[in-house]
Amino acid sequence: MRTSPLTGGAALVLVAHGSRDPRAANATRALVRAVAALRPGADVRASYLDHAGPRPGEVLTALEAAGCERAVLVPLLLTAAYHGRVDIPEVLRTARAEGLRMPVAISEVIGPFDGVVPDLLLAGLVRRLSEVTDVRPVPSAAAETGVPAAGERGPAEAGIGVPDPGFDAVVLAAAGTNDATARGTVAQAAVALGDQLGVPCTVAYASASAPTGAEAVTALRAAGARRIAIAGYFLAPGLLYDTVVESARSAGGVVAVAPPLTDARDIARLVLSRADAVIVSSTALAA
Repeated sequence: MRTSPLTGGAALVLVAHGSRDPRAANATRALVRAVAALRPGADVRASYLDHAGPRPGEVLTALEAAGCERAVLVPLLLTAAYHGRVDIPEVLRTARAEGLRMPVAISEVIGPFDGVVPDLLLAGLVRRLSEVTDVRPVPSAAAETGVPAAGERGPAEAGIGVPDPGFDAVVLAAAGTNDATARGTVAQAAVALGDQLGVPCTVAYASASAPTGAEAVTALRAAGARRIAIAGYFLAPGLLYDTVVESARSAGGVVAVAPPLTDARDIARLVLSRADAVIVSSTALAA
């Protein structure tokens, strides 16, 4: 990954949804540490839209008071639904109204954007599946650049890598949203993951939309699948992750459940790539 202007004075503020479940904040802090480890010298901080603190505006105000020259907000969101489109821009507008003057930019969410499912997101999902099945993780160079290093396989052939990965279908378990466009990006991720693994992959939701985990598993079993793995389309554990997993297990046939993405190295790289893109695409950060 190329060197970024982030090391030249911009702080990186990761914006998570927030949860009453302490596991969620622990996961966000772990991701902050993973991002900071990949970008020595960058000031990387966590913030939350709800439940946990600090709020993004509080972090931005503290950074400005400490002499920070500029900052980038990176939404830790896997869909560009209401929180990404409305809540985070509103956070910045409120901070401006309360006196913030430091230049701040907002990156794209770390989920699919503009019709593209990031290779690093897929690599993170495969990496977590590799922790509970025999599937092999995507080689790091191939996931980051799309071009394999010498002796490595590219993303399209990196998925299974063994005759029997231990499953014959995958459920991509997600939180759920009423936003049809956002659901479409989750479906895109499921198709891309299935293509990479070479097995059927369907979406399941914890709330707000169908199918449930049990319905997704039942449909796969009706189509002939007998060993189903669950991939967690979550950045942190919590009630919604637990809900969709328990629902899927209730239908039978589930042989492995991958943990949420949390601080997977691929996801830390994806966070940095989103921040780098917004800096490179703008000659000046948002006033």
